[in-house]
Amino acid sequence: MHRGAKKFCFLVNPVSGGRDKAALVARIARELDPAVAREFLTTDRPGHATALARDADADIVVAVGGDGTVREVALGLLGTGKALGILPCGSGDGLALSLGISRNPSRAIRVLAEGCTVRMDHGRIDDEPFFCTAGVGLDAMVAEKFAHAPRRGIFTYISEAWKTWRDWRGEDFLLEIDGERIETPAVIITAGNADQWGNQARITPRASVRDGLLDLTVVLPFRTAEIPVLAAQLMTGNACRSRRTRSFRGREILLRRAAAGPAHFDGDPCRKGTEIRFTVVPKALDVVVPETMADKV
Repeated sequence: MHRGAKKFCFLVNPVSGGRDKAALVARIARELDPAVAREFLTTDRPGHATALARDADADIVVAVGGDGTVREVALGLLGTGKALGILPCGSGDGLALSLGISRNPSRAIRVLAEGCTVRMDHGRIDDEPFFCTAGVGLDAMVAEKFAHAPRRGIFTYISEAWKTWRDWRGEDFLLEIDGERIETPAVIITAGNADQWGNQARITPRASVRDGLLDLTVVLPFRTAEIPVLAAQLMTGNACRSRRTRSFRGREILLRRAAAGPAHFDGDPCRKGTEIRFTVVPKALDVVVPETMADKV
């Protein structure tokens, strides 16, 4: 059993990942130790999970959904002393996969019951907290289109990315990383508290949620013919070794660009101005991870 856990509260997003959650809820009820107190609540609107998490009478509040649900629950838990659990069932599941939490429901339930709690950092993009990644460029433009797509999933994301790529090849940025100024063209700029966007696409593969730093990956302009190699490096955790990327690390990152436009945090699109500030808040939130990952995340 989890150290000192007295009660779980499961916050279920019924629409994340496009799958019905009734069978999943039944499995949780069946596979979790019957001696452990638990409560199931269903979200019914954007932001609902944050309010429910803040008010939950539980030691561990579990986000049952994708990255958006995880972020909402985590926001509600900041400053409360309650721990975040994750039962991933979304389109990307970036933070869960970064923490070594399986998408297999039985394995994820076992982590909740038998895992351990570590204290993780979170990032901020201006005043908005994020827990996995945030950034600007091609991925932000795609996130904006993906949010309005009639279908979810990796194939929809790839389709939107390809259509966006055909019309846009990057812009120039000025970065200040802990005071050091860097001018660079870029197709993508990602600040990572964790190591990936989701689906094991590790854009900041050296990032740790416990080091008090943000990792920054700048993807330089590249040719269409280079996409297969870049994609392979991304999926194998070798993005930082590509000749088309530059990697940095810092506590405060100031980004300037010529015009306002899309940005994203934890996969959710937003609109930002010509100046964006990324910062890190160390040791801000307890999160349940597999015991084998306690010293690796």
